[in-house]
Amino acid sequence: MIPVFKPSYGEEELEALREPLKSGWVGLGPKTKEFEEKFAEYIGVKFAIGTNSATAALHLAMKVMNVEGGEVITTPMTFISTNHAILYNNAEPVFCDIEADTLNIDANKIEPLITKRTKAIVVVHYGGYPCDMEKILSIGRKYDLKVIEDAAHGCGGVWKDKKLGSIGDIGCFSFHAVKNLATGEGGMITTNDAEINEQLRRLRWMGITKDTFTRSENSKYAWYYDVVDVGYKYHLSDIAAAIGLVQLAKLDSLNKRREEIVQVYNKAFDKIEWIETPIKKPYMQKPAYHNYVIKCDCRDDLNTYLKEKGIASSVHYIPNNHYEMYKNCRSHTPISNTQWKKILTLPLFPDLSNDSVQFIIDNIKSFK
Repeated sequence: MIPVFKPSYGEEELEALREPLKSGWVGLGPKTKEFEEKFAEYIGVKFAIGTNSATAALHLAMKVMNVEGGEVITTPMTFISTNHAILYNNAEPVFCDIEADTLNIDANKIEPLITKRTKAIVVVHYGGYPCDMEKILSIGRKYDLKVIEDAAHGCGGVWKDKKLGSIGDIGCFSFHAVKNLATGEGGMITTNDAEINEQLRRLRWMGITKDTFTRSENSKYAWYYDVVDVGYKYHLSDIAAAIGLVQLAKLDSLNKRREEIVQVYNKAFDKIEWIETPIKKPYMQKPAYHNYVIKCDCRDDLNTYLKEKGIASSVHYIPNNHYEMYKNCRSHTPISNTQWKKILTLPLFPDLSNDSVQFIIDNIKSFK
């Protein structure tokens, strides 16, 4: 079975694990610090704070953006972590409809949803394709709202010379096994605010003022620390960070391979009338090409057919406001309600061979 996603690992990742395993620093330690510094430099921000997942990153990002007790305008077309993070902070999701072509939040529909209780807008760069950030940032400035980027799909993507995750007030990344930069599990928060950086570092390590590695660097009173917040055990590990450093060095080349596969798909499906392929708008300078999502009216039949041929496919996502626990949230999403019934995610990952790509294309062409 050709999978939908697969991490791209080699001998470099295996070799990278030797250092933390030999040193004994397998938790929050020097590799995490190195990864954070190099990731911040790559994204183009002052600070990056490693977490054990993007879910944790979103939880903490919402917390330091002070959304508690208010409303957060969000998209239904995302994994539930985006919107669970709002609930974690005792805030209410307000679902904004999406663009039919990109499946991103529709910037033109945000403003009518704003109330006196609105505190933030969270955007998801669906599939690694940038949202219309110019309009969204303008709305944020006009109403003094925080803009939170869920860049779980967007690692390495670019909008107007800025990396995704460096554009809003705060950015959140996923390093889950299926993501462009894959450490198995892990996440990162990006910010240019020094105070927010310090707050996040405390919150991701139980509210403790100094983590174990920081204390170990100073022999004087190394055992002493204070606890100033009710924090969480959300820190990244050095094992994940060691893999992350290798993956970061490969990221641009891995994303280039993703783009090559997307171009082959697009060319092959361009003349097939019953398939709609992903589009790249002018402001989408460089998508991260996390997934490849087609739209067709025969989605479920095609999914079954491909499975019979040994090709996995999936649906990303069931709109969150369709889930029982979100049905009482404010939402009017007719485009999302229609489009999700058509979407099908095809295999896309860097190690997908040209022969496999052609096999997928040939079987889709033979479907009708």
